[in-house]
Amino acid sequence: MRLLFWLSLIGIVYAYAGYPLAIWALARLRPQRWKVAPLTPSVSIVLAVHNGAALLAAKLEHLLGLDYPNLKEILVVSDGSTDGTAELLGRTHHPLLKPILLPEHAGKAVAVNAGLAQATADVVLFVDIRPEIGPGSIQRMMENFADPKVGCVAGQLLLRQAGHDAASTAVGGFYWRYEQWIRKCESTFDSPVGVYGGFYAVRRALAVAQPAGMILDDMFQPLSIIRQGYRSVVDTHACVFDTWPENVADEFHRKVRTLAGNFQLIQLAPWTLTLENRTLFQLVSHKLMRLLVPYLMVSLLVSTLMLAPASPVFAALAAVQLLAIAVALIGLRTRIPLLHRVAAPFSALLVLNAAAVMGLYKFLSTRGPLWKIWNTNPAEPTPESVVVVISRKHQPGPAAQVGAGKTTRKDTSQRADDGSVATSTKALLLLLLGIGIGMSWLVVRRIGSEVHGVEALELGTGIRERTGSSPNGGLIHVC
Repeated sequence: MRLLFWLSLIGIVYAYAGYPLAIWALARLRPQRWKVAPLTPSVSIVLAVHNGAALLAAKLEHLLGLDYPNLKEILVVSDGSTDGTAELLGRTHHPLLKPILLPEHAGKAVAVNAGLAQATADVVLFVDIRPEIGPGSIQRMMENFADPKVGCVAGQLLLRQAGHDAASTAVGGFYWRYEQWIRKCESTFDSPVGVYGGFYAVRRALAVAQPAGMILDDMFQPLSIIRQGYRSVVDTHACVFDTWPENVADEFHRKVRTLAGNFQLIQLAPWTLTLENRTLFQLVSHKLMRLLVPYLMVSLLVSTLMLAPASPVFAALAAVQLLAIAVALIGLRTRIPLLHRVAAPFSALLVLNAAAVMGLYKFLSTRGPLWKIWNTNPAEPTPESVVVVISRKHQPGPAAQVGAGKTTRKDTSQRADDGSVATSTKALLLLLLGIGIGMSWLVVRRIGSEVHGVEALELGTGIRERTGSSPNGGLIHVC
């Protein structure tokens, strides 16, 4: 049990603290600087969209108004949209805009591949429909390609979190800053294993088509470029702004999809776990170890509880772990402001690890293409049933008003989906707590049996001390 305890503890500490400190030290001791110089290569923007009519008009206006001087084309790929996206693209005329209409919904990987096949510029910039690109960010990003060894450049994501609950803020706040700091260190040492998928660029000559159904293009594409002998880097001065889910249930759902994609990446690109991947150490330490942490947490708790009866130290450690789980669950169940803020880091940690477990379950149990778990509504929405949340910054225009003012099938299914996500989160967390409570009960029983055994032994010893043998073999009762 002690071996299990120490292995579990070492694994958890390495995943969350050991590797970050190691990559930080490597970045300090062996930095690999790259050249950044004024450069304006031609750029093709690729935007894959599925049922994004409500946001598309504002997005096109934003992209067409960018301040980059050598923007060659904007390729917008409609991935089998049914909400009027294709019609909106057909009504929008601009020399830079090149719509690509896919007749069937085939997933983001197929849509991105279609855009990549039509791109003609030196650099391909991949963007999502929601993020807003900061002024001068594309120019700054392109300047990194002045180094011939750089094949992929990612920007810095800045999150807007107004109105988010405490647990969601903890994930998108401290945790995301921590994650970006690790990526920055990896970039300084060599290359990050993943980038933010809503704003990254690659040399078109190095870009590769993704396997159909791939979820994590923002890992597959950079790793494929690294495989060719080039680097992927992060430029923190090239900024993009986005908003992540406001509540912990939606954040859980987002993380489940992302973490399921990690398992899929290994399945579809097994070379990532071979020496063909120059960043194998980073991939295993940064990504794969995180997938093991929830199971290490369970084994740590079980081993600690089993060792607790024999050691006050292990008893205290068991109490700390159970208290942390209880605080995390209370934080998820209550909205008392102070308690919610105090519990938020514990709640966020449990949500992230519960999502890793659910991500594995989704990967193993999903029938058909895994990208379909991105759909919140199993039925294809019609133009009359689409409701998309609009950022406060953009006032709803004609396209943003589709379905406004009425309860729709997607609206109803989204609430039902949120409920199922919340139920899954609570079930997984309660399972972990149940294991702890069950083991505590076993420990209490074990302690109780040992106490009764000691009492019986002491009673027997006392009787023997109060009795003795007479010379003739009879008993002498001492009163």
